[in-house]
Amino acid sequence: MSGSADIAMIGLGVMGRNLARNMAGRDRHVAVFDRAPGLAAGMAGEKQIVPAGTQGELIAALKRPRAIMMMVPAGEAVDEQLEALLPQLEPGDALIDGGNSHFRDTIRRTDRAASRGVDFLGLGISGGESGALLGPSIMAGGPKAAWDRLGGLFEAIAARHNGEACCAWFGGGGAGHFIKTMHNGIEYADMQVIAEIYGVLRDGLEQNAAAAARLFAGWQNGPLASYLVEITATILATQERDGRPTVETILDRAAQKGTGQWASVASLEIGIAAPTLAESVSARLVSAAKAERERTASGLGPAARTFAGDKAGLMNDLADAFLGARIAIYAQGFAVIAAARDTFGWKELALADVARVWQGGCIIRARLLDDLRAGFAAAPAEANLLLLPAVAKTLARVEPGWRRVVAASVSQGWPVPGLGSALAWYDGMRTPRSAANLIQAQRDFFGAHKVERVGAPGTTVHLQWPQSGGNGAGG
Repeated sequence: MSGSADIAMIGLGVMGRNLARNMAGRDRHVAVFDRAPGLAAGMAGEKQIVPAGTQGELIAALKRPRAIMMMVPAGEAVDEQLEALLPQLEPGDALIDGGNSHFRDTIRRTDRAASRGVDFLGLGISGGESGALLGPSIMAGGPKAAWDRLGGLFEAIAARHNGEACCAWFGGGGAGHFIKTMHNGIEYADMQVIAEIYGVLRDGLEQNAAAAARLFAGWQNGPLASYLVEITATILATQERDGRPTVETILDRAAQKGTGQWASVASLEIGIAAPTLAESVSARLVSAAKAERERTASGLGPAARTFAGDKAGLMNDLADAFLGARIAIYAQGFAVIAAARDTFGWKELALADVARVWQGGCIIRARLLDDLRAGFAAAPAEANLLLLPAVAKTLARVEPGWRRVVAASVSQGWPVPGLGSALAWYDGMRTPRSAANLIQAQRDFFGAHKVERVGAPGTTVHLQWPQSGGNGAGG
């Protein structure tokens, strides 16, 4: 089989192994290697799979120009593989990182590989174990020539939505991994809002898990339909052998791997507000402080109180609150992506293509994306999702119920940082005259940071205030 493999896979964990099998199932010969003894050998005999015992054997098994995909943990492991492989490769060969790498690391690695004439592609891959095998969402970035050569393979293994591959190239360097980072930021926020709705149902409206499952299952037949809603209904309906809901046997302490934090940091660095994405990360940190929460509740008393108002009406409002918040979450994410396109020079990045790639295979796939894709396709220069006509019409419909849910939650002590921050952001984006003029006055008062006068935007002046504000230079 020397020199006959179409692509190599390094890293045979669940994702790497299943992606290799996905490729093999599309009639590609795949050479496989893992430094853990036995993993590659364990795939011997599988159709189109070529096990390799060493990296040298792996490289020798490949056709030229060679393509090697790495599915190893993000961070040092990717750099180690890069440095080990580069001396063995030739100009025109390609290295592909399919892990959850930080986009800035991918930009750096792209430049490092280019210095040796090797192409480096960063692929954001979403869909988990089953998606890797059956069809994930694939977000690519790197040299266009390398994508033109290899893109057909990744389109072949990607998920399909209405017959189209959920796979696209978004620009050079770290573009693909950036889109995946924002996917995960949206994922964090969507999961947080779903959890808040479950909390309102459980703690405020006294609905058991089975009743909550029925509500989520019903939503799967309408505009809220999504993969996360689908699995939430399944989770809430699942029971232990003794009849207890399985969800109630799980400790309320959420973990995270950091990609949601990356999305929030990126939005701050680029200068675009994405507060609900950040709140979802903070909410996980609050959940992780389980012992401290219990100690505080013991000292101050728990916040949540049962709702004595119109429970049926509030339950009906939950769907509107969820849809409104979901739109706000996507709007924040797409705004960050649009700004990143300009910041990093990814001129080819189209928001309609982002929505298309997220329509299937990935964790945040949702019916809402059909409308978003159509809206961005009709207005490709528009980066503000709130101004797409279909979205604006939906928001006008759901806004009253959304407000009622947030108001009831605040009055009853139900924590809803996702629903609440999304509504506050939505209100802020619709406020033509904010109160930030006072902030600017304060900054100028204590730090002489200057202000812009009404009627003269772009020109800054320091005002003479009645009293000295001290010598502080903060703000």
